[in-house]
Amino acid sequence: MKVLSSLIHLRAIIIHFLFFASVLSVGIIIFFHVSTSNHQSVISDEASTENMPVNEYSDKFPPQHKDVDENDQVLLWRRRASVNINVVNSGEAKVAFMFLTRGSLPLAPLWEKFFKGNKGKYSIYVHTKPLFNLTFPQSSVFYGTSIPSKVVEWGKFNMVEAERRLLGNALMDPLNQYFVLLSESCIPLFNFSTVHSYVLGSRTTFVEAYDLLGPTGQGRYSYRMRPLIKLDQWRKGSQWFAMDRHLAIEVISDDIYFQKFMRKCKIGSCYADEHYLPTFVNIRFADSNSNRSLTWVDWSRGGHHPASFYRTRVTIELLKKLRNGSTCEYNGKTTNVCFLFARKFLPNSLDRLLRFAPKIMHFD
Repeated sequence: MKVLSSLIHLRAIIIHFLFFASVLSVGIIIFFHVSTSNHQSVISDEASTENMPVNEYSDKFPPQHKDVDENDQVLLWRRRASVNINVVNSGEAKVAFMFLTRGSLPLAPLWEKFFKGNKGKYSIYVHTKPLFNLTFPQSSVFYGTSIPSKVVEWGKFNMVEAERRLLGNALMDPLNQYFVLLSESCIPLFNFSTVHSYVLGSRTTFVEAYDLLGPTGQGRYSYRMRPLIKLDQWRKGSQWFAMDRHLAIEVISDDIYFQKFMRKCKIGSCYADEHYLPTFVNIRFADSNSNRSLTWVDWSRGGHHPASFYRTRVTIELLKKLRNGSTCEYNGKTTNVCFLFARKFLPNSLDRLLRFAPKIMHFD
């Protein structure tokens, strides 16, 4: 009886051992299969990366982030392979005019006159509402200028994303050496040749950045920005910038400050479009920035939005004042040409603007 019991116990041990050995064998087979697949995947990825064109700015572009939209990551990755900052001949340099709009371009006829006769010296990019049909005839300078867009809301971080989207598209053209952000309510105050020579001849960029006490300035600072951004580094300014190619590359390459604002500047009174770029430029590129905008805006009435200019407010006197009624510094010298553009001009002001443009703005 004892012998039979011992045989049964031994049989049970052998069965358990065989079962364990079979499971272990299957596990080893799966492990080596996965390892081999991953190794081949890595080799494949490395091989595809070796063939990817790069440039001196390749290491500055942001890695993949789960918080950043996939399509925008693709856009910025394409810039990594294409962006360069090669110096071009002054006669070849172009200015990129980037329109961030809520829909149509009601003042397009005025801009048509502005651009007329200057083909090859400018590029145009329009970011409007998704699915909005921005239609222009093939003869228009705005024909085919829309870029892939996404929803933009006033005061939200997606406005900063839209600005970077415009810059990313504009940087694809290596001849674009200066980048100007405009809205659908902006007008040019000078003719094209004046604007072109002014920005390309500047030794500084034009990003308004100033330290403002009170609730709409330092009052918007959140201590969640620490330790990366301190209160004394916090700046406010107009979103309507004009910058050279070097700064444009730095803006779309920024991952550190961009991510901080994306995560921490979403709630309350933190308006990223008024603080991200001024703060970033103040911290990183203050010495090469003029701390002023080239776009004139009327904030004399206070409130969250600037004053608008409807038809009867548009006069010859007003336009002359906007053109030469200020004093500023340009390349180390005092000048009264401080603003090249102005806003907010309503659609019903177009007829007067077209009438005054040849005489006041000297459009050809």
